[in-house]
Amino acid sequence: MRSVADELRVRDQETFRRLSFEDRLKLVFELGEADLALFCQAQGIDRETGVRLLQRRRQAGRRPSQCISDVIG
Repeated sequence: MRSVADELRVRDQETFRRLSFEDRLKLVFELGEADLALFCQAQGIDRETGVRLLQRRRQAGRRPSQCISDVIG
């Protein structure tokens, strides 16, 4: 049995597939900016601080690369 969410997901995927590459890329960046704005608003911070905070969170769980450590020293 299909849910409403499944039907909406299929509809959105079909709509996205019909867009040109340039329009897809534009939409992706617009959605990213909208998400960033919502995050900053919820946290009560400016855009620059929000970007830095999200970058730190993304890096927090990563292990250091032995290869990069060898190259950099």
